[in-house]
Amino acid sequence: MLMLALDTATPAVTVALHDADGDRTLAAAHRVDARRHGELLLPCVERVLQEAGRKLAEVTDLVVGVGPGPYTGLRVGLVTAEAFAAALGQRVHGVCTLDGLAYASGLDEPFVVATDARRKEVYWARYDDARTRVDGPAVDRPAEIEEQVAEVPSVGAGAVLYDSVFRGVRRDLPTEQSAAALARLAAERLAGGAELLPPRPLYLRRPDAQVPAGYKVVTPR
Repeated sequence: MLMLALDTATPAVTVALHDADGDRTLAAAHRVDARRHGELLLPCVERVLQEAGRKLAEVTDLVVGVGPGPYTGLRVGLVTAEAFAAALGQRVHGVCTLDGLAYASGLDEPFVVATDARRKEVYWARYDDARTRVDGPAVDRPAEIEEQVAEVPSVGAGAVLYDSVFRGVRRDLPTEQSAAALARLAAERLAGGAELLPPRPLYLRRPDAQVPAGYKVVTPR
């Protein structure tokens, strides 16, 4: 399998081309800019394909991070992956973004992963090891989960941002998402016969936009 993996659920725009049969990442691109996901993603895809000397038509599988993450950035990656899949007639495999960060950590002990959810909150999940999520994902204010996260190692930009709560921050481990890790995790799960997530956004908040109460109908009857 030649896998094109991408994730835009965090401030990182990350893309990788992964040869699952040879278990090697052929090329990867990574930019961190929370306001420019739409501008940066396609150039990153083009760069990765050029560096690997491959064409988009050679891709057999697409892997995309499904979040949790802020609405706008998350949608950029998902829509792009589905557009590529429609054009190529190939499969799209969804993977929880926090699982990708956990896998990249390589830890073999209980720990938590946390990313910045904005609004003074974090997206977080608990893991028994780098491959096994046992709780979450969830979105909470750090102070609300202090008892659950203070005494275990923690990984991710959310843990770094709120290190007074996540006191076991592993600053020596990756804090941003990696499409290469996401692809390796997806390949490993598929080889083991696992069914991955559909390419649908994993939202943990209710939408901000709501129909106002008591509005008047102005269209003619």
